[in-house]
Amino acid sequence: MKFSINQKDLQESLGFCQNVIERRSTLPILSNVLLQAKEKTIKITATDLDMIFVHNISNVEIIEEGETTTNSSIMHDIVRKFSAGKKINVETISESKLQLESEKSIFKLNCIDSKEFPLSDDDLNGEEIILNSQSFLKLLNKCKFSISNDETRHYLSGIFLHFTQNEDKNYLTAASTDSHRMSISKMRLDQNINFEPIILPKKTIYQLCSILENFNGNIKVLNTKSKIKFFLNNSVLTSKVIDGKFPNYIQVIPKNNKKKLEADLELFHNSVDRVASVSTDKKDGVRFILSKNKLDLSVNNANSGDGKETLSVSFDHDLDISFNSKYLIDVSSQLEGDNIEIYFNDVASPALIKDPSDFDSIYVIMPMKG
Repeated sequence: MKFSINQKDLQESLGFCQNVIERRSTLPILSNVLLQAKEKTIKITATDLDMIFVHNISNVEIIEEGETTTNSSIMHDIVRKFSAGKKINVETISESKLQLESEKSIFKLNCIDSKEFPLSDDDLNGEEIILNSQSFLKLLNKCKFSISNDETRHYLSGIFLHFTQNEDKNYLTAASTDSHRMSISKMRLDQNINFEPIILPKKTIYQLCSILENFNGNIKVLNTKSKIKFFLNNSVLTSKVIDGKFPNYIQVIPKNNKKKLEADLELFHNSVDRVASVSTDKKDGVRFILSKNKLDLSVNNANSGDGKETLSVSFDHDLDISFNSKYLIDVSSQLEGDNIEIYFNDVASPALIKDPSDFDSIYVIMPMKG
């Protein structure tokens, strides 16, 4: 195998692979990428056995077709340190060595035979749906921070994606929760779709988000009960989905929260962020002492001190309640309008958070005890 390629193109492709490969795997081959040179195209594949990512780089000068595998992290680290945009010559100089050459630099990397690289038949039978990439990215971003890290409840370790309808309108709806907070968001669809409800794993979500950040246009999606496949121009991402039943999140949405707080979003976000700075543990509660049109925020940490701040808000009740500061910051970071709305019931009940400019998203946060 022998080819010449632009440094920027190779770095981008290997960069995407870094979120897929297993760096601490007992199988060395899972730390490698599969490089295939054929018909003016370089195909780069990474897998962790649960997810397969394939990226094609076209119009490459291929001198000799072939394939091999080499350590993804090492190759990426070298390529990103080559001069930006310069030509890189890549060549297998033996069965176990891959040579990278650019300007005055030469590296010889160890290889593992491509026959050992695990590739599965990932052809899926089902109905394709087309999604706007930026709308789908926004959907994932509005929910991914609420995903649970508790491995014992694997069914919460992802985003629940499913088709919903409301007043003859069609939506792809996303929901996530770690049992302390919940995010629900939906994106409008042009038509009714046949979409199998799935729980998309956290690792797959973050890989998708990294790709979609610099991608405009539509993506094609194909899914079954056990797998989902995303087609994005030069990339294909195939992932297993989480085997489990997502809880009935609708019944958790507060129905009786009548006490409405409305505040300037930027002022609210910055105030919470500032008072939380006094504590090294972002899990420390931010105390809300609410009275008519006034919010007193405070954090008290026995090891580092305390902080207080007062904010003018629209509110017509008296309430003393505390929340995890990180949860508030995570939610307010995703809101897009000028204001934030928080609906309360009592000190023991979850709060409902809304963005007045976004009718398709809501957030629920449990208060802290004591």
